[in-house]
Amino acid sequence: MEKPSLQNKKLTATYLSDTSSTTLDSFQSQPADQPLHTRNSSKKSFLGGGKVWLPLCLGILFVLLWQIEVFHKIFDLKKYQLPLPSAIASSIQENWSLLLSYTGYTLAEAVLGMIIGSLFGFVIALIATASPRWGAGSLTLVAALNAVPIVALAPIMNLWFGDGIGSRIAIVTATTMAAMALNAYKGMSSVNPLALDLMYSYAANKAKVFRYLRIQNSLPYVFTALKINATASMIGAIVGEFFFSSQGLGYLLSNSIKIAKMPLGWSCIVLAAIAGIIFYMIVERLEKVCIRWHPSQRT
Repeated sequence: MEKPSLQNKKLTATYLSDTSSTTLDSFQSQPADQPLHTRNSSKKSFLGGGKVWLPLCLGILFVLLWQIEVFHKIFDLKKYQLPLPSAIASSIQENWSLLLSYTGYTLAEAVLGMIIGSLFGFVIALIATASPRWGAGSLTLVAALNAVPIVALAPIMNLWFGDGIGSRIAIVTATTMAAMALNAYKGMSSVNPLALDLMYSYAANKAKVFRYLRIQNSLPYVFTALKINATASMIGAIVGEFFFSSQGLGYLLSNSIKIAKMPLGWSCIVLAAIAGIIFYMIVERLEKVCIRWHPSQRT
């Protein structure tokens, strides 16, 4: 065995002395009268509070600037083009029952369409993973369908399913299928090769590999697709109501703009945004409950 040279010994001794002094200095720099876990918890509490209060303060500042007509002066807008927040709030209060029933109608279209579209997308991902020879083409078709604009898809769906709720559900189904299919396929196909070899070493058949490995590995990707679809489904439902509908936020928004009732139109936008946020938060909460065992949910 080759003996270390004198120069290497000097370098090693210098490194150890520097490391020990740095470690000792960093340890001594901590206040002795404050426990370590208390300092960490206070730091986390400050950061956690910042996550809530900072966006809230910025939102309040934005509404105040809007109310005192700062944006009107910057962009040279009139009040009928951009109603003040106080006028929008008054419109919401005056039409609360109508807006609430129409929000529920649009949300029902979005939820039903998203569930059906996500189920179709998941089945397509299963087929594409189990049989890549036949399934790869279906992924391409779904991606192509997702590239079709909603404004082009809506009249076709109205011709196929009539002017009832079925046409808007079909629009949302078509717009949410691709995100689920592509994300779920990514989760099922990107399993750990060592885990796959372990399953085969225990003589696991294809069905058990799917049940215990591929589907479980795809769950974080599935919830990512659901969170994307939670907001995309609201957009699909509202755009579908623009064409053929007798109720819903999209129908009310379209009519309000036609008769120049801009505060009522902005009320529809505000309620659609609130409904989309609530829908997203429900899906996010379900993710924390259903896959709490996953490393991404342990922070």
